[in-house]
Amino acid sequence: MSTVDTSGTSLNAGTITRRLLFFILLIGLSLLYLLVTFRGLDSPKGMEQAQIAREIARGNGFSSKMLRPISIWKNAQLNDGQPVLAEAKRDTYHSPLHPILLSAVLKCVDGGNMEKWQMSENDTVFKLDRIIAATAVICFLMAIGVNYLLISRIFDAKIGGVTALLMLLCDLNWQFSQTGLPQMFMLLLFSCACFFAYRAVETTEEGKIALAPALIAAAFFGLLALTHWLAIWIVLGYAVYAGFFLRPRGAAGLAALGFVFLLSFWPLYKNYEYTGSLGGISIFAVYNGLGTSEESIMRTYDVGDTNLPLQNLSFRIVRMMLLQGGDLYLNLGSILTAPLFFLALMHPFKRRSIANFRWCLLLMWLSGALGMSIFGLSGSATDPNQLHVLFAPLFAAYGLAFVAILWSRLKLPTEIPQLRHAHFVIVALISAGPLILELPRQIKTGLIAKNHLPNWPPYYPPALNISLAELTRENEIVVSDQPWAVAWYGDRTSLWLPKRISDFTFLENLAKDQDEPVAGILISPYSHNGGPMYNVYGEYRPWAPLVMDGWVSEMTRKRPGGLVFQDPALKVILSRYPNPESLYRSLLVFWSAEPGKK
Repeated sequence: MSTVDTSGTSLNAGTITRRLLFFILLIGLSLLYLLVTFRGLDSPKGMEQAQIAREIARGNGFSSKMLRPISIWKNAQLNDGQPVLAEAKRDTYHSPLHPILLSAVLKCVDGGNMEKWQMSENDTVFKLDRIIAATAVICFLMAIGVNYLLISRIFDAKIGGVTALLMLLCDLNWQFSQTGLPQMFMLLLFSCACFFAYRAVETTEEGKIALAPALIAAAFFGLLALTHWLAIWIVLGYAVYAGFFLRPRGAAGLAALGFVFLLSFWPLYKNYEYTGSLGGISIFAVYNGLGTSEESIMRTYDVGDTNLPLQNLSFRIVRMMLLQGGDLYLNLGSILTAPLFFLALMHPFKRRSIANFRWCLLLMWLSGALGMSIFGLSGSATDPNQLHVLFAPLFAAYGLAFVAILWSRLKLPTEIPQLRHAHFVIVALISAGPLILELPRQIKTGLIAKNHLPNWPPYYPPALNISLAELTRENEIVVSDQPWAVAWYGDRTSLWLPKRISDFTFLENLAKDQDEPVAGILISPYSHNGGPMYNVYGEYRPWAPLVMDGWVSEMTRKRPGGLVFQDPALKVILSRYPNPESLYRSLLVFWSAEPGKK
């Protein structure tokens, strides 16, 4: 009796100790990444969504201070060739749910009051950046909890706990939490959707009607699509599975598509109202995967003479799928067991719900990968279109269960009981490798952040938040190669540098006629650090002398203008903006219409 009591107490004490250590690690890493290593937002689309959220918090609706030339062109088509800038500021590119979430957070902290959040000369990180990152971290931590409950239900609490630890120690998750992108919010919604999808699979295997959990899963998948339009491809995969394998057959799949349609109806209608297209300008994002580049098409005012090359389309899609396979380990967060999911597909799991749910995951992943192949992925693991990370926890859990089965068949754990859980320790240590190796350097850099510019190049928040704001008026427009940063940090309307000089002149006159004159042109390292010189020249050909002028001035230690004034067309334009203000050496220059402060 005494022995049994002691064993039970020891087991409870061990469980409590492990959970306590996990929560200490969770809180410690959260504070480290938010207060010590955080360097500010570094994703253009993350900054853009943040400034849209701020406009929503101010009561301005889904408007954006970032102007794309193509948005103005789409508006012109609705107004007989006479675009209205106020209407073109309506955002029709991003899915609405993440900006709504961020707007609620910003509203709570009075984020619309820029005087309250004004940076000082000693600040290196914009304080609202930290608020945006904290929101992502909270979503990430909630997603860990949901995945623990789901995976514990699928397998057991041991697999669930180890998977939760792998998520916490995954460096990619923490990277995404600091970009401003919606992936951590999407991870939470996707995990909730999968929780109820698995409940529906269980109910079906019991011979019952699974409509209720299938509908709840469909609702979460609909919210997921409202967070990132590319997630519609994942929903299609779920709809196919639900339509064929969940009871009642067909109804569950149609319900998933119906929820997406109902939830998307209003934003799609508003897109049509402002652009004449249900997809708004987000449909042009397909150029990222099938065209030359999304950036190039977004900077084009009139795309009438721009064709989308569709030759060898199937070959290009297959090629992109294969490239995704090559980067899959990194895109799944470098979690050792995540790619082993595909080996687990060949294992005959005894419980039919476990065996069947993996095919649901596979269909959703294949459908999502197809969408990513069409709309494009860069080589960066934190690409805005990167959806593989959503599958990492469940893939890792299946891979971990597969490894546990193989480990149990070895004699070693039986002969040496201390090695019974050694496979879990090995997987955790290897998977945590990127974080363990990178975190000390990040901590060291964070502790001496006052001597370092956080995300320079290309971003220098104090220059935009303080200097640029002082050099411009609220009703003026700043033309820039990084308009998302100007809109977020400088709180000024910013036009993306048009692809053609003739388009710039047209839009310049348009802005003047509508009492939103162009205050100047801001050139940053975003354009002239964009790769080899021939790439920079190819992307910014008409503006190349202006783009490269900063480096020429830096090398010759002369005032900006030495190169750009050699070009007759640019010389005419800069005669209207003759005052180069160096916001940071000669690498961040604002060519202003008026000298000095306003």
